Amino acid sequence: MITVQSGVPLSMNSEFTIAVHSLVYLAFLPERMAPSEAIADNVSTNPARIRKVMSCLKRGGYVDTREGAGGGYRLMLDPAVVNLADIYRLMAQGSVIPSWCSGNPEMDCVVGSNMREVMDGIFCRAEKQLENYFGGITISDVLGQIKECEEC
Repeated sequence: MITVQSGVPLSMNSEFTIAVHSLVYLAFLPERMAPSEAIADNVSTNPARIRKVMSCLKRGGYVDTREGAGGGYRLMLDPAVVNLADIYRLMAQGSVIPSWCSGNPEMDCVVGSNMREVMDGIFCRAEKQLENYFGGITISDVLGQIKECEEC
């Protein structure tokens, strides 16, 4: 099972989606700083939640901030090199691996005593495939798909 340093299992959450959405929004506005309120409005969440996600992205070197009037966030890297796997790992809470699995290794039943280990292996392989898939998609790719929607 994949865990963070605290030993707490990871689970998929919306912070990954918020991070990707925010980075795509910043890539869409490359010449401007975007305040947390504008990003929050675009993402359809509250500015405090955006600031929390953007703090992670800043620590990861993906965004820069400027305080005060005209301040906000801007993308620091070329969106063509930022892939979704990097963002997925950065957010450190995204995983398809459940935090609980049925069964107990101490059981006398072959099913119950082996289910956890077998399912952990299945989920670890699925996680690896997901990361490989995300690794082939960049922020530019997502923005490109969005721009295609606009043309429809």
